[in-house]
Parts: sequence; C-alpha cells; structure tokens
Amino acid sequence: MLASLAGILAGLAAAGLEYGLHVGSTHLVGRFTDLGNAGVANFRIAILFLPALGGLVAGLAVWFLAPRLEGHGTDLLIRGFHHKGGKLGLRGPIANAVAAVSVISCGGSAGPEGPIAALGAAIGSNLGRFFSLTPRERRVMLVAGCGAGIGAIFQCPLGGALFAASVLYRESDYESDAVVPAFVASVVGYSAYMPFWGYGTHLLREADKLAFTHPLELLPFAVLGPLCGLTCGLFRFSLRSTERLASRFPRGRWIAPVVGGLATGAIACLVPQVMDGQYVFIQKAMDGSFAGGLDAHSWVVWALLFASVAIAKCLATGFTIGSGAPGGVLGPSVFIGGALGAFVGALMMTLSPEAFAADPENLRRALIPVGMAGVLSASMRVPLAAVVMAVEMTGGYGLIVPLMLVCVTSYVVGRRWGLNDQQVPTSAESPAHAGDLIVHMLEMHTVGELVRDNPNGVVQPGTTLNELAGRLQPGVQPTFVVVESDRIVGLISVPEIESGLDSSGAGSLVVAADMMTPHVPTLRRDDSLYSALSTMSRSKQSALPVVGDDGKRFIGMIARSQIHKLVRHQLADMSKHLFEEHAGLAAIEHEDDVYHLAAQISPGSVARVQRLLVPIQAIGKSLREADFRRNFGVHVIAIEQPDGSVQCPPDVDAPLNVRCRLLAVSTETPAPDTPSSAE
Repeated sequence: MLASLAGILAGLAAAGLEYGLHVGSTHLVGRFTDLGNAGVANFRIAILFLPALGGLVAGLAVWFLAPRLEGHGTDLLIRGFHHKGGKLGLRGPIANAVAAVSVISCGGSAGPEGPIAALGAAIGSNLGRFFSLTPRERRVMLVAGCGAGIGAIFQCPLGGALFAASVLYRESDYESDAVVPAFVASVVGYSAYMPFWGYGTHLLREADKLAFTHPLELLPFAVLGPLCGLTCGLFRFSLRSTERLASRFPRGRWIAPVVGGLATGAIACLVPQVMDGQYVFIQKAMDGSFAGGLDAHSWVVWALLFASVAIAKCLATGFTIGSGAPGGVLGPSVFIGGALGAFVGALMMTLSPEAFAADPENLRRALIPVGMAGVLSASMRVPLAAVVMAVEMTGGYGLIVPLMLVCVTSYVVGRRWGLNDQQVPTSAESPAHAGDLIVHMLEMHTVGELVRDNPNGVVQPGTTLNELAGRLQPGVQPTFVVVESDRIVGLISVPEIESGLDSSGAGSLVVAADMMTPHVPTLRRDDSLYSALSTMSRSKQSALPVVGDDGKRFIGMIARSQIHKLVRHQLADMSKHLFEEHAGLAAIEHEDDVYHLAAQISPGSVARVQRLLVPIQAIGKSLREADFRRNFGVHVIAIEQPDGSVQCPPDVDAPLNVRCRLLAVSTETPAPDTPSSAE
C-alpha cells in the first residue's frame, strides 16, 4: 500500500517536472537555437550567457532554500540509504528539482532524472517517517520512491525498479529486500505519469524496428563497449575537476554555478548540441533527418561531429553539475552514449559498411540506442538495469544481444570511473547491513520457541501492591501481566511498581488495575523474534505477553533477556564452527582474548598492554624469581604459550622459555635493561 502511494506521488512529481521542462525549454533555450541542428560554431550572446543566467537563478534558489544540499540526485539517495537510516528530507530534493528546470531550460548540460530520483526517494522516505516505520523499512521506501521516479520519467517501469535496487552498490549487487516494493512503486508511478504524456511513446522513434541478425554485427558493438567505458573516465575527470575548482569560491556556492554556466555557454557557442536536454539531436542522428540529410556530408565529417558532441557534452556537464548547479548526470550519460554510438556507426560507414552487415544502415542506427545504455551502465555501475532501461526506453527488444555485450564490457572497463562516490562495493560493506547476520538469525526464530508460562507473573486486576511486592524475586526485573477471564487487560513493569511504592502506606490500597498500563501490544506465536524486539522497542517494554491465534487468550510471556540469551548462544556456536573451519582465524581469537583481558584490568590499560619477548636474564627462571616489577618496570598479567593459548593468571613458579610471550602492563618508567623487543 505504501509503495503504491509512493508511486502515485513520484509519478505525479515526474509529470510536473516534465511539463516544466517542456515549457521552459520552448520559451528559453529553444528561442535562440535549434538543438537538433547539425551546425557548429554558432556564436551568439544569448547562447553564451543564458546557461549562466540559469545557474544564477538555480544557485540562489538552492542557496536560500536548501543551503546544506550536497551532491546530485543519486548521491543524495545513496547517502540517505547507507548513512542516514533512510532519512531524506523533502525540502532539499524539491528545491533541487525545481531549480534543475531552470538550469536545463536555460541550456545547462544536466538531466532531470537525477533530481526526480532524489525527489521520489524523499517521498518514499517521508511516507516511512509519517507512518513510523523502522529504519530498515524506511530504506525500502526510499528505494521504492526512487524506482517510481526513474521508471516514470524514463518510461521504463522494470528498468526503474532494477536501477533503484542496484545503484546503491559499485559491484553487481542488489538491495533484495526492496525489489518487490520498488516494482510495485515503479509500475504505479509509470501509470500515474503516462496519462499526461501518452502511452506507447519511446525515447527514440523507430528503434523498435531494429534487430540483431548476424554474428559479424557484434564487431562494431565490441568496439563501442570499451569506448563507452573509457569515455566515463573523461566524464568523471571533467566533473571532479570542476568540483575541486568550485570548492575554492569563498563567497558562496551560488557564484560557482554562474561561472560554470559561462563555461557551458562558451562550449555551446562551438557545439550548441550540448544544450539539448530532450535528445532531439540523438533522434536526428538515428533517423538522419538533419537539414539536407546524412548525404550532405561525408561519413568522416559526421564521425568528427558525433565525436565532438560526445566530448563537448562530457565537458559541459562537468562545468554545469560540477560547479554546483542542480541537475542529474543520468540524462547526460544517456546522451553521451547515443553520440558515441552515432560516432562508431559513422566510422563503420567510412571504413567498410558491407563487411559487417547486409543492411549497414540498420546496424548504424542500432549502435545509437545501444551506446545510450553503454555509458549509463558504466557511469552509474548498473549493467543489468541499463540493458532493461534501454529496451524499455527505445522498444528495441531485438537488440538484447548487443545490449548485453556493450553494457557488460563498458561496465568492466569504466566502473572505476563511476560518478556516484557514495556507492559502497557490496551490501556487506554498507552500514545499513551491519546487523544483517543477527537480523536474519532473529527472523529465522519465532516467539513460540521462547514463550514461557510464568504463573508468578500473572495477576488479577484486584491484586494489591503488597501482594505484588511479595512476588518480587531478587535480581529479576519484574513484569506482571494483568489478566481477567483469560484476557489481557494491562501490564505492570518497574516504573509502575516504583510509583506505587513511593506512596507511603498505600500497599494495601493500591491494586493492579490502578497501576497497570492498558492497551499493551501483544505478540503471537508465529511472530519472528526480530518483530518482537521491534515491538518491545516501540512500546518501551522489556517483556510482552503472547496471545493465541484468536488474538485475545493469554498464553505466556517473552522477555528481551531470553532473546539476548538465544543470540549469544547462536553466535558462540557459529564462532566455534568458524575457528574449526578456518584455523588461521584463531590468531584473531587470541588477540581478542588479550584485548578483553586488558580491559578487565582497567578500561584505560588496553593501549598499554605489550606483548614482550622473555628477556635473556629471565630465561629459565620463574616469574617469582625474575621479579619483573622491580627489575623491568612491568607487571606480567598473562603468559602466551607457543600454541597461542593464554595462561591467565600466569603460573608464577613455572620456568620461562624463549618461545613464550609475556603480556605485561607498564607500571613505571622502565629501567635501562627493560626488554625492547615488543612485537
């Protein structure tokens, strides 16, 4: 239900953002240049200064509305997932998305997909906070909202869900718990978005008619994949270099986007296609609908143009996004990939088109949508999601084979230059999964395994305080469940008993019904222990009653201490098997023994514990005879035997040999003959 709600809101947000881009681009950058034209070197004052104006407006908006916002859209999502417990406020992503419309409408080289990913994630996160979900569940909603936003604006519901679940990690890993909610949210978000912009449309027209038909066609694609990966290196260099320069602006972050906009405008005066945020140029490169058509120039000229557009787009996006202007890098990545595909296609047509395919024109066109997926795969480190997204965005289901080849080779070559520095290698390194071992362990066990019938802890509503006090057991934290006709009516724990005892002489007057906390949450036998702990935490109770399948009949109690004992037993058992299976890890166990040994002596002495060789003067003598405290200024607390075992307390009369190690704490300034061979 919550995933569906997140999908509706994210889909509507994506539709509103798309409307703003269409209106803004038509009335601003569209008035001064034809973004789908093949011409270059068109110097105009408006083209030079328009991106700077967009950067100024957007920079001021973000500066005043969200001054602490850092990173582009996917970085915000990933940071919120790994390091902030799934928390992502709405104010920053909303300001970022609205300001991104200003940047793109003025010709800035940025994409709306990153901001809508962050906005969708923020919508999911805030729904989780509104409904008081746990951090784990809130992270799931964060991913679901992102999938809805991406699935809507790219018109790829399946790809959007896979993207959101995989963009969190550098390696080929997925947030498996979030896959199903992300699918639901993405489908609903796509369905909420499409009524405004029409069903059955694709990012590129006519791509659905292309297909892979011959093994030799793979040769150009084999060149395109590594080229896409290497281009990510240039893309990252441009982005990070600009970020380092922008960090030196001392007077406010709103100035840097203006300077970055000027640099983008200067590039656009030479290559105006970098201002295209609607993929018009890529569409014309595929269908050849430029003025005069592709026959107007030789294929060498077209290859140079497409290569120049790809390089210029890398630099312009670096200046725009790297300077701090709001926007995303997903759209530019797709654009750059399309230009690279067009470049490889033009190069193929220059060399020997008939050598690769019976229909070289179809192969040339197929390279463009496949290239779009290639750069996306490496820059975002999402190879599988890139394949699916390209198929859905273009309808090119017949290009699955070359898409797989290009996305994987591009990912292998270019993943080191991915653009999301907040990604962690795998889920094992994520702070969000630090407790997965224990969580999975708790989810495998149910409340029914630990529930105990405790007659001494069951009282009637009329039980007096004196009777309760008589049932208290030394060393046991009391929790009494108040039962009437086998139905739970309340719970009495330490605070209630202490409050009653504070009332002098009230022992026979105060009864359980006066002290109990009514409407106490209950557990069932088939509830997991993880769910039980979460319920205890929310209700601030150390023990809770368990009821039957009817939800009313009292069965018994389960305490947090029982769950703790189970976890310790399971971990001890796993540790035993671990050291039996991997003997080399026993050294870590010995080091842990030393640490805990020192900690028991004094919390501040852990760092002062040294492992010493036996001094020559003490070999063959016992600890008593060597008198280490007086002669060496150290106090020996244990002896580590040659097999790694630790003898504590040490045998003070046993002779020392050269193979032993002494675990000692310094007691004073050591004498000149103190052993110096500390390991």
